Amino acid sequence: MRPRFAPAALRRAHRVLSGYVERGEVPGLVSLVAAGDEVHVNVLGDKAFGGTPMERDSLFRISSMTKPVTAAATMMLVEECRLRLDDPVDELLPELADRRVLRRIDGPLDDTVPADRPITPRDLLTFRFGFGIVLAPPGSTPIQRAIDELGLVIGPPKPVTPHHPDEWLRRLGTLPLLHQPGERWMYQVGSEVLAVLIARASGMPFERFLAERIFEPLGMSDTGFVVPAGKAPRFTTSYQVDERTGEFQVFDAPDGHWSAPVPFPSGGAGLVSTADDYLAFSRMLLAGGAGLLSPRSVALLTADHLTAEQAASGAPLLDDGLGWGFGVAVVNRDGGFATRGRYGWDGGLGTSWAADPATGLTGILLTQRTDWPMPWHAREDFWTTAQTALT
Repeated sequence: MRPRFAPAALRRAHRVLSGYVERGEVPGLVSLVAAGDEVHVNVLGDKAFGGTPMERDSLFRISSMTKPVTAAATMMLVEECRLRLDDPVDELLPELADRRVLRRIDGPLDDTVPADRPITPRDLLTFRFGFGIVLAPPGSTPIQRAIDELGLVIGPPKPVTPHHPDEWLRRLGTLPLLHQPGERWMYQVGSEVLAVLIARASGMPFERFLAERIFEPLGMSDTGFVVPAGKAPRFTTSYQVDERTGEFQVFDAPDGHWSAPVPFPSGGAGLVSTADDYLAFSRMLLAGGAGLLSPRSVALLTADHLTAEQAASGAPLLDDGLGWGFGVAVVNRDGGFATRGRYGWDGGLGTSWAADPATGLTGILLTQRTDWPMPWHAREDFWTTAQTALT
């Protein structure tokens, strides 16, 4: 059978990505492209600056690549009729019943109106339940200051809040919504609320539900919210770049936040995984659910649910040409090297994943460098080489 990837293009991809390591822009990386049974992997550099060599099974903080997994878990419960997409969440999440909504996002917290309707699981999955990250200077609005004072940890990727899920949700429930349910796309918080919803609907802790219902059936033995001591030598160090000096600073070391259980495993950004583990998850979706989900659920998860106005309000997180499904971004028009219907999402600690049902392509890039506050181009170059490598 003819190879799906052009050898010359694969060599070019290796050369381009190697340049980032050789120039010292990142300690190392693992990249993977797959179509059908054909899989090609680049393992480059080290797990830390001055550390041991990178390995194919090195562990990375995949951050917001957690969101698609949380969405898939939610759809399992919808299929079992423990949740209904358009029913109010009030019975399972009474903390979010009878919402009030700010008149202005920068207004005082007591200047509110009643919510037009209850919040639904669909609202949470599409990030349209009325609450999320405020894209304004930190602490510049009353709602941002209240979020910080309550210790809700809403912002750049962090694995820890000081509160257990029920207490976290209770505190969130003391705040008004920023927009009416269903009105606007707002990032991140919907996935955290879904983690609580999944636990209450299933009757088991969120992390156990993911392990038993997704990771074990798919053979994702290296994916979870904690890196046990025995796997610590395979865990990479995470770095952030100081925007003033350009110097690398350790954001998280192997013995840091992910080395022990946390009070509230994040449904939006908490997982650690490997390239091959996440390939198993991607293949499950490309196969129409592979027995874990129905093809209809996968179609719903990977469809664009936003209006043009809602997608535009998601900038700069949603680039032009991107919509949002259930926990994934969806390419909604052909342009550049991305084809309509491709879905996936990036992790703010330096990772990226997407799957293209039109070609069967899965691409995964895992690095240890955050792209905030200083963007870099490795992710863009990876996707250019991945899409053009297909014959």
